[in-house]
Amino acid sequence: MEGGAYGAGKAGGAFDPYTLIRQPHTILRVVSWVFSIVVFGSIVNEGYLNSSSESEEFCIYNRNPNACGYGVTVGVLAFLTCLLYLALDVYFPQISSVKDRKKAVLSDIGVSAFWAFLWFVGFCYLANQWQVSKPKDNPLNEGTDAARAAIAFSFFSIFTWDYMDPSQDSSMPYAPYVEPSAGPDPAGMGGTYQQPANTFDTEPQGYQSQGY
Repeated sequence: MEGGAYGAGKAGGAFDPYTLIRQPHTILRVVSWVFSIVVFGSIVNEGYLNSSSESEEFCIYNRNPNACGYGVTVGVLAFLTCLLYLALDVYFPQISSVKDRKKAVLSDIGVSAFWAFLWFVGFCYLANQWQVSKPKDNPLNEGTDAARAAIAFSFFSIFTWDYMDPSQDSSMPYAPYVEPSAGPDPAGMGGTYQQPANTFDTEPQGYQSQGY
C-alpha cells in the first residue's frame, strides 16, 4: 500500500478535473451530497405542520421534534462533510508525504463508515416515528411526500457512504506513485537503477610485455 502512496499521483502533478469527476468515489460523494440536501431540505420545508388548535408548529414525525432535528442535523453535517472531502480529493495529489496520504485515506474510510452508521440510525428513527404518527395530527396529509422522501434518501445514503472506499487504487483519480529507491536514478523514474557492466573490464589491467 505504501509503495503506491495510497493511490495518489506524483506530488505536484497536474490536476485533471475531467479524470477526477469520472472516478467512482467522486461520483458517490456528489450523490451523497445531493441526498443530504434532499433529506434536510424536505424536513425544513415541509416537515413541520400547523394546527388550527395550536399556535406552534409540530414535527410531522409523530410530533417528535427530536426526529426532525436529527434529520436536519445529520443532513446538514453530511452536506458539509461531502464538500470537505471533495476539496481533499482535489488537494490530495499535492500531498508529498506518504504518512499524510495514509492519514487522509484512513480518515476518509473512518468518516464514511461513521456516516453510513448515522444514516442507518436516521433511517430507522424516522421510519419508526412515521409509522406511529397519528392520522388525526395531519388530516389533510400535508407534507407526506416530503416525509417519505427524507426516509427514502436516508436509506439510500447508507449505501452511498458505505461504498466510498478511497483505499482502492483503482478508484483514485491519479496513477500510483512509486517511491524512489536509494541510489542514483538518472532516468528519474523512481525505480532501482543498475549501472551497466563496464565493457572495458575484460581488458587486461596494467602493462604487459610484448614478445618479439
